[in-house]
Amino acid sequence: MSVLVLLLAVSAACCLGLGFVLQQNAAQQAPLSDFLSFRLLLDLMRMPRWLGGLGLMVAGMVLGAVALGKGEISLVEPLLATNLLFALALSRHQTKQPLGRQGWAGLLLLAGGVSAFIMAGEPRAGTAIADPLRHWLIIGLVMGAALALTTYAKRSRLSWGPVLLALAAGLLYGVQDALTRVSGTLFSGGGFGELFTSWQPYGVFACGVTGLVLVQSAFETAPLRMSLPALTAAEPLAGILCGVGFLGDRLRTDTGALAWQAAGLAAVVAGIVLLGMHPAMPCGATEAEPPARDLQRADRPR
Repeated sequence: MSVLVLLLAVSAACCLGLGFVLQQNAAQQAPLSDFLSFRLLLDLMRMPRWLGGLGLMVAGMVLGAVALGKGEISLVEPLLATNLLFALALSRHQTKQPLGRQGWAGLLLLAGGVSAFIMAGEPRAGTAIADPLRHWLIIGLVMGAALALTTYAKRSRLSWGPVLLALAAGLLYGVQDALTRVSGTLFSGGGFGELFTSWQPYGVFACGVTGLVLVQSAFETAPLRMSLPALTAAEPLAGILCGVGFLGDRLRTDTGALAWQAAGLAAVVAGIVLLGMHPAMPCGATEAEPPARDLQRADRPR
């Protein structure tokens, strides 16, 4: 593994994790009438804390894009999933909650799962698949799943809705990461001319903005412990699917390696769930606000 890729990916995870906490702190104050609306972003832009969180998130995405340009997506994505560790660190500072058995177990599962997947799979670059049909098939399946999750989430806004929205956003961010890598390759080969005459950079922008609306809507209506685990788990899975599916990433495929890779990914997901549901994670508006304020927010015009 390249030390530079490791440092870039972990630095990106740090910025993303801290940014998510700050964004959720602010998003829980937004009016519920902005749910799944681009107006939500306009309202949040008036909050300095949210802008700070957005700045950290953008910095994380830039660092992640550089890491993706220098390493395989199947290597970078599991490292980006460690953003939850940094989110938990900031949340512990805010809530003064001890790490406890749950926290240590989640930490060990997440770190051990990432290590097991990378060591067993030995991600390495290969030749990208030129067949556009395969590109659109995989991207269409992932984005179709995100659309289905979002549609169902609108019907269950305050129950499973935030989890489904976070899953949908994670899937979109996984596609965004894959398109970011393709965009970097286009820029390296033909500069800005080739970059801006291709559809991939516009796909990066569309996935990013749509994912941002979904994430903020999830942050607005539920505690961080409900939304962040789903977001963090879905992104690397979608990214690895795209990397192996059409970007040419190669993983070891012997039986033992596949078993360890599956176990590693399962451990990553389990660790994410344990850390995301840790008591140190801040409560959202639905848990932390007094009933009177909930009623006031519910009575706002929609």
